[in-house]
Amino acid sequence: MNKIDVSIVIVCMNNLKNLYPCLSSIYKYTEVNYEVFVVAYLFSNKNLEKLREDYPWIKIIISSEIRGFSENNNLALKHCMGEYCMILNDDTIIDMPVVDMLIDSMKKTPSASIMSPKTLFKDGKVQSCGRPKMTIYTYYLSMLKLWKEQKIKSTYTHQKGIFQSYNIVGAAFMIKTAIFKEFGFFDEQYFFCPEDIALSTLANKRGYKCYVNPDVQIIHIGHATASMVRVGTLPASIRGSLLFYTQNSLIRKITLRIFLSFILLLRIFYWRFKSLTYNEKAYIMYISNKNSLYAIFSSKSPKEIFMKFYKK
Repeated sequence: MNKIDVSIVIVCMNNLKNLYPCLSSIYKYTEVNYEVFVVAYLFSNKNLEKLREDYPWIKIIISSEIRGFSENNNLALKHCMGEYCMILNDDTIIDMPVVDMLIDSMKKTPSASIMSPKTLFKDGKVQSCGRPKMTIYTYYLSMLKLWKEQKIKSTYTHQKGIFQSYNIVGAAFMIKTAIFKEFGFFDEQYFFCPEDIALSTLANKRGYKCYVNPDVQIIHIGHATASMVRVGTLPASIRGSLLFYTQNSLIRKITLRIFLSFILLLRIFYWRFKSLTYNEKAYIMYISNKNSLYAIFSSKSPKEIFMKFYKK
């Protein structure tokens, strides 16, 4: 049996419309020996059978209960046999040999533990090309709309050639499997953000380095419209950020909660006013921020927060 160079892991929430272009583009552009794990999250029986028939070469892992990004990826990561692991969102499309090029970039950069591509929006605009260090202070500024990571001048972003970054984008990155195993894969306390920042922050603390090759590009479609899922994901995300940025500091916990209360109350009033015009997006954002206010004072985990509000 040939050695597997890379294990590609994709989590898909019962959405073949996103998944099929992603799988087809991998098959078309990848020459190295690889395996693909698709975590079929809350799939209908019909879609599961169709996926098996249309892509018999993939390995399917069924996830039939509520799980977050970290938990779902970890279901597959435990079975990966490749020298490298590549995490891909199901709404990504490659139009060049991305996987091969990232492996080549890793081999050319001995100090690299993680290698990321440049991610583009569907219209070709840059979504991410490296990420700077995230701290509680940058989080404060970002919540005030005074700090946007891709507009900050930093040696960690938008450089030429393969360059060192600090943080990664969870939608697409490659990591040495042995190092990922050392970390225990993704930290499952984070249900929906900031698991990617937590991973790369841990890597940096342990002396490992993250890099970006801007010549390797991937399209990340993303979620262009608001949906009712957001009423669960936003409070879970904010609860996760509260855990990450405060760690074991009681003072940070108190001050960040006060700050977030102020921000969220402003957003609640704003979106409530907008929703009076029967704007569906405004109503979703109103409920999402209202739920987030509950989340910052709750002792529940991000997963428990999501389950409390999902489909309500």
